Amino acid sequence: MKSLLKTVSAAALCMTASTAFAGDNLKIGMTFQEMNNPYFVSMQEALKEAADMLGADLVITDAGHDVAKQISDVEDMLQQDIDILLVNPTDSAGIETAVKMAKDAGVIVVAVDANANGPVDTFVGSKNRDAGYMSCKYMGEKLGGEGEVAILDGIPVVPILQRVEGCKAALEEFPGIEMVDMQNGRQDRSVALGVVENMIQAHPNLKGIFSVNDGGAMGALAAIQGSGRDIVLTSVDGAPEAVAAIAQGTPFIESTAQFPRDQVRVGLGMALAQLWGARVVPAEVPIDVMVVDAENAEGFSW
Repeated sequence: MKSLLKTVSAAALCMTASTAFAGDNLKIGMTFQEMNNPYFVSMQEALKEAADMLGADLVITDAGHDVAKQISDVEDMLQQDIDILLVNPTDSAGIETAVKMAKDAGVIVVAVDANANGPVDTFVGSKNRDAGYMSCKYMGEKLGGEGEVAILDGIPVVPILQRVEGCKAALEEFPGIEMVDMQNGRQDRSVALGVVENMIQAHPNLKGIFSVNDGGAMGALAAIQGSGRDIVLTSVDGAPEAVAAIAQGTPFIESTAQFPRDQVRVGLGMALAQLWGARVVPAEVPIDVMVVDAENAEGFSW
């Protein structure tokens, strides 16, 4: 029955789309902050599936963490007469110019995963503060509320800042836990490896590390395993490689999972609602996160 309802709903959605754009295909543009990350790859896959279902044309670009390129990419999309712009900003403030250009051109703009400055119609993203809080709460409990811990920070975009904020709030609930270090691993495995090796050398009593994302966490895991030290690791994302490491019983004990496919699906849904005449569209749609540990890692996937 669920399968039948899904098929009927999809058919109805496609019929509505084709009616609204008879003789002129719906055109969707999405600019990603990067594509060298399984998280954004899965988001792109879900968007392609949705576009195929709608019979829409799709333009996707990769900014490579270069805000100037991302603005240029949006300009190119506007020249192609997109109807909807989904923006995953590499710099929330820096992308404002592009958001304004899109709105001036009559394009519906939805920010996905990270919000953007400017007249965005809707922002859809994870509850990042909750993710940081849940991950560090988990770490604190596993350490029995005592010990030295560190934070492996990342690029200062709003989601990362919120995760760090949530982590610090959780750690404050454990009087016996001391945060002794916070360094930037740039959410990159190779950078994080070197950073965490230095952390471990500098703090012989270090017992736990929180990484702001799974990419950095995998580098941190390699450093921990190379040191032979008893240090637990938690993170945010729920990436396949991280989930596998958790299931295998490594020092990587938890990742608070996001749902990138759901974010882009909901983001597109919000844009379509406005395109089809909705007068009241939420300014923000938060997407829940979930703890993944040894108990539920087996079989978990985005």
